Amino acid sequence: MLVIRIWNYFRGYVIIKIEGLTLEKFINLAIAKGIYLWDIVRYDYTTLEAKVGIKGFKELRDVVKKVGCRVSIVEKKGYPFLVHKLRYRKMLAFGFVIALAIVIFLTSFIWSIDVINNEKIEDEYIIDYLQSLGIKPGILKYNIDTQELKRMLLTDLDVISYAHVEIKGTKLIVDIKEREKIIKKIKENVPCHIVAKKKAVIQKVIAKNGKSVVEKGDIVKKGQILISGIIEDPKLENPLLVHSEGTIYGKTWYKLEIREPIYKIIKNETGRIYKSREIKIGNKKIQMMEGDIPFNNYIKKTKEKNILKWGDMKLPTKILIHEYREVEVERVKQNVDSLKQQTTVKGVQQIMDKLPKNARVVSKDVEFSIEDNTLITKINIGVIEEIGIKQKINYSRED
Repeated sequence: MLVIRIWNYFRGYVIIKIEGLTLEKFINLAIAKGIYLWDIVRYDYTTLEAKVGIKGFKELRDVVKKVGCRVSIVEKKGYPFLVHKLRYRKMLAFGFVIALAIVIFLTSFIWSIDVINNEKIEDEYIIDYLQSLGIKPGILKYNIDTQELKRMLLTDLDVISYAHVEIKGTKLIVDIKEREKIIKKIKENVPCHIVAKKKAVIQKVIAKNGKSVVEKGDIVKKGQILISGIIEDPKLENPLLVHSEGTIYGKTWYKLEIREPIYKIIKNETGRIYKSREIKIGNKKIQMMEGDIPFNNYIKKTKEKNILKWGDMKLPTKILIHEYREVEVERVKQNVDSLKQQTTVKGVQQIMDKLPKNARVVSKDVEFSIEDNTLITKINIGVIEEIGIKQKINYSRED
């Protein structure tokens, strides 16, 4: 248990090695004398290792004399031994105190901001907003009211429907949920048109209420009225305003262009690796690299290691390990016919992923061309889809 481990650390203990032919008798006599041994590991028939408290170690002398085993100290552990060392190393003790004070001081600040569970909203959008409030890396975490910040996020940013803010160690975590775009539904007693939501060629018009003003074959543009909610009749003194109802199908096109180089660059690793290190403190970097990179062609990979980390608390001090892997560069010509097939499949799939749920594909046109050793694939897919959307009528009668 953690409590026992902490207790043993503060009272101090030693790791001992016992050697002899009567190890079982040694353990039994130690237990009989009330000497607590733990983490006992037997390496072979004549050797075992165990941990024992300082007081228990002193009491083992009588047991050792009786059984004839040999006991040696492998390592001294715990607070008493640390204090004993520091008594004779005042400068080290002073440095330890200063380092501890620096650690405590640095952990009073926020050094990183994480935005989580956002899909469409960029991290930078939230971070920029926080910076406008003065919340950025380096701010004292005691100056941040998480509840007030949550309220401001929900009040000021319309794109957020949920927010939760918490501080973990030296990290500020902002958990958000994006608001779904809701198209306001027009009430049935409100006059409205049905207009085109995109450019299309009309295929079919089903007008249940209102007056159809387009027919099959007409080319319409975005926002053009398809079913009018204003009905004029010579018999009526004023036009009749109605809530248009109906379905309009139109043919639309989805286009995509993909460029793919015919010659592909392949990098094969040779196995030779060169490493360099640098220390990063905040936004500043201290280079520890000696000489130039010994390769002309290489792949670079960087790993970060936190120097000072306690659980969720991370200080802005890191070691960056740069690994340069030598590669041999090879220029390979790809099969053009195979490339055409790959780009077509890729492009069609990308378009299909964007199509409305009930859209029906009626045509597909693919064109290929080559420019500067690059294959250009142009894909044009025609679909039949519903193109109507309701729009409230803003109508004023003139006397």
